[in-house]
Amino acid sequence: MNRIVICGSMKVKDTIVEVSSQLSKHQYHVELPVECMQGLPKMIASRAHFNRIIDEKNSSVLIVNAPKQGIDNYIGPNTFAEIAFAFHFHKTIYLLYDIYEPYREELEGWGVIPLKGNLSSLWRKNNVRKKDS
Repeated sequence: MNRIVICGSMKVKDTIVEVSSQLSKHQYHVELPVECMQGLPKMIASRAHFNRIIDEKNSSVLIVNAPKQGIDNYIGPNTFAEIAFAFHFHKTIYLLYDIYEPYREELEGWGVIPLKGNLSSLWRKNNVRKKDS
């Protein structure tokens, strides 16, 4: 079973939950931000989520970079920190949509993979990797 951690702004919590549901239908074990499930203080929730990102059982991270306040492909400061953490710990990083322009250089340099809204390309990529193994 593929294991993936979902990251993104809690302003798009409904989209995060919907993406999680779709991934679960395709046999992913999904780790959601703690804020999606409980009302914990930010510091505790953030540390718990960073621990999920670095967990060796989780090989990839999916950033739900949905439009926010009229900005396409939005990635806020907390989510950018999660991306940097995932990069440092050698996780495969996917963006649900496209590259967020202000961070283009870093995201491309770190090998982040934009899905451009097509979640099915995620499970196709993972099926190809399984066959190649």
